[in-house]
Amino acid sequence: MSKQTSKRRGARTARTLSRASLAAAIYLAIGSAAFAQEAAPEPEQQAVTLDEVTVTAQKRTENLQKVPISLQVLDSQRLDDLNVTNFEDYVKYLPSVSYQTFGPGFAQIYMRGVASGGDGNHSGSLPSVGVYLDEQPITTIQGPLDIHIYDVERVEALAGPQGTLYGASSQAGTLRIITNKADPSGFEAGYTVGLDSTSNGGMGHVAEGFVNLPMGENAAIRLVGWKEKEAGYIDNVSGSRTYPSWDADSGGNGTEFNDDLAGKDYNDIDTMGARIGAVINLGDNWTISPTVMHQRTEAGGFFAFDPVVGDLEVTHFNPEYSDDQWTQAALTIEGKIGNFDVTYAFAHLDRDVDGASDYSDYAFWYDTLAGYGAYFYDNDGNLVNPSQYIQFRDQYKKASHEIRISSPQENRVRFVGGFFFQQQDHDIQQDYRIDGIADFLHVTGWPNTIWLTKQFREDDDQAVFGEVSFDFTDRLTGTLGARHFQADNSLKGFFGYSAGYSGSTGEAACFDPADFNGAPCTNLDKKVDESGTIGKANLTFQVDDTKMVYVTWSEGFRPGGINRRGTLPPYLSDYLTNFEIGWKTTWADNRFSFNGSVFRQDWEDFQFSILGANGLTEIKNANQAQIDGMELELNWAASYNLSIGGGVAFYDAKLTDNYCGFTDAEGNPVTDCADPEAPSGTQLPVTPKFKGNLIARYSFDLAGGEAYWQAALSHVGERKSDLRLLERSILGDLGAYTTADFSAGFRKNDWSVDLYVSNLFDERAEIFKFTACGETVCGASGVDPVYTDGQVYTATIRPRTVGIRFSQSF
Repeated sequence: MSKQTSKRRGARTARTLSRASLAAAIYLAIGSAAFAQEAAPEPEQQAVTLDEVTVTAQKRTENLQKVPISLQVLDSQRLDDLNVTNFEDYVKYLPSVSYQTFGPGFAQIYMRGVASGGDGNHSGSLPSVGVYLDEQPITTIQGPLDIHIYDVERVEALAGPQGTLYGASSQAGTLRIITNKADPSGFEAGYTVGLDSTSNGGMGHVAEGFVNLPMGENAAIRLVGWKEKEAGYIDNVSGSRTYPSWDADSGGNGTEFNDDLAGKDYNDIDTMGARIGAVINLGDNWTISPTVMHQRTEAGGFFAFDPVVGDLEVTHFNPEYSDDQWTQAALTIEGKIGNFDVTYAFAHLDRDVDGASDYSDYAFWYDTLAGYGAYFYDNDGNLVNPSQYIQFRDQYKKASHEIRISSPQENRVRFVGGFFFQQQDHDIQQDYRIDGIADFLHVTGWPNTIWLTKQFREDDDQAVFGEVSFDFTDRLTGTLGARHFQADNSLKGFFGYSAGYSGSTGEAACFDPADFNGAPCTNLDKKVDESGTIGKANLTFQVDDTKMVYVTWSEGFRPGGINRRGTLPPYLSDYLTNFEIGWKTTWADNRFSFNGSVFRQDWEDFQFSILGANGLTEIKNANQAQIDGMELELNWAASYNLSIGGGVAFYDAKLTDNYCGFTDAEGNPVTDCADPEAPSGTQLPVTPKFKGNLIARYSFDLAGGEAYWQAALSHVGERKSDLRLLERSILGDLGAYTTADFSAGFRKNDWSVDLYVSNLFDERAEIFKFTACGETVCGASGVDPVYTDGQVYTATIRPRTVGIRFSQSF
């Protein structure tokens, strides 16, 4: 019985007309920029150069152009220019990043093609990309915190394994969100208010503000708050569903209706939050920086549509919502012991996600295919409506400690090293319900619950890490790094049916009759631990003050874990080995930068999640894969008025062994089989072969202030929806798409107003394609006259949105 809502998404064909219109729009935008430039000559006294970007990717402050990492950065100004407010807004301008999403707070992030298409299950693999808020990891098993982007200094995307400095969940890369810090040097404040309208949807609004309050010469407090409403754009349209086994003569009429739940734009989002940060300078050498951040996101509805029902439409029969609230407390202490810099970073995260989702697809398809509904009746023996729904509650706790020390950066030999400890707890409750079922059928103590998952998962890891750099000459530097880790994963609790069912799940399989967190007993209690060492080697050559090339070998890892079906073996760690050549260059007196890298990555025994028997997620190791790629980025200060920037990524990600779909008794993947589910050479899912973006911004003097036009394009190539060929054929490919965002605005003195349109040509960009109960069930063809090709949902980006914002600073 399927007890995990499998979510695989995305798909509609990219529109040729939109691309043609897009090209025309860019031509007009640049043309009007050139015309305006003639009208407003460049001031001779203004030096035309690129701004210097400072990053802390290597856990020390450096100029971006001096960091030998494929590193993309969206600084504070660029985030404002692009009207970025959330994860989906900024990720489209990071070519190395791909993702799938089930709604706000449930994104699965991938980098550099290291993607198997896992379903993000609560008992699945840890993420392969780490997400950090300042010094603190904020990745949870079902997705990172979806932080409202306001008063943020920059977003950094570190592509490739970052295992030596960032650890287990940075196998393929790391995303870092760096907030603005409290500043004792002076008072500062600002606010923004805005309205927007979404095509096929409703109205949204936003209000944001911050204040920086000095508390004497050595201390300050920074207060930040936000409240945003994002309009819904998916309609739950009226409809009915007939269950073959729900006999009208046995208490039902065989058909259910959704009239009481039908409504337009029902997937709206309300977000509110606040951040308070302080800085206390203890003399010249020590600083204490505590921060507390809280956010609550309430989302309604479903964030995908059913093309059979209609564009941006579904027909669902049970309530759907999520309430995601979290608090992140952090403390950073920085200082000096002699000439050595010392940093201690602590973070504690509490995240609670409550919600409900419609699961009637599962009930309908299993009843249609196998008469499943005939098993569900009330205490009088009458068949009941077999439609299912899920009520869930996920509670996460994460605590991390890191202490590190680094030597003076000007030394010929220098190092950074430290210790890291992290504990992640996940209290899982998934309650699958059918109203009115007999006492005999429900899990003991849980009326109307046909299946219950009540488990506690713990992931602990600790590590010692370090990197040492040596300047062979004033131009040539070598770096060696390593991380030795110990990782533990445990899963304990209850999953399954009532005592009325036999089998390897539920009450029939319990070995400890004692109550477990409200569940009737315990039928799973397993643990796995492992240790290992990964490394890094880098050689950097500074050609001159503005040009650098580097060669890197690096490793990343992801710990193994427990399958919640106790009869399956644990899944093993997977490792990623990266070989990379890169360059960072600036030209024309710092008016033009051109950065890039080429690389090969070998992914060993990678973890692959599927919906197995009874719809339970199973994680298996799926042999070997190889990713060849190239990433390029350019920025050009064309004139005082005009700046152009962009980035592209090319990936060839494929299996190098057969995926047979099963492992041996020790959990090792089997490659020798007559009919592999995905043969050697199969393209990995989710990541396109090409992704890129281009941003052009033109500003000019107007009425004593400054006005601007901006055009931003993003293109994502065609992607595969699944690794396995059969499932891929059912879901279909994810089509290529191009989106365009345009904005214009005016700033004068301390205020500004911006007009913008996102997704100008209203693309139905295919982010994710999935079924609710496994492709071979919900994707079955020819079973239902309406769903002749099964029932496959498509998750898409927000439709065209037009908005206006007013900002003021003090």
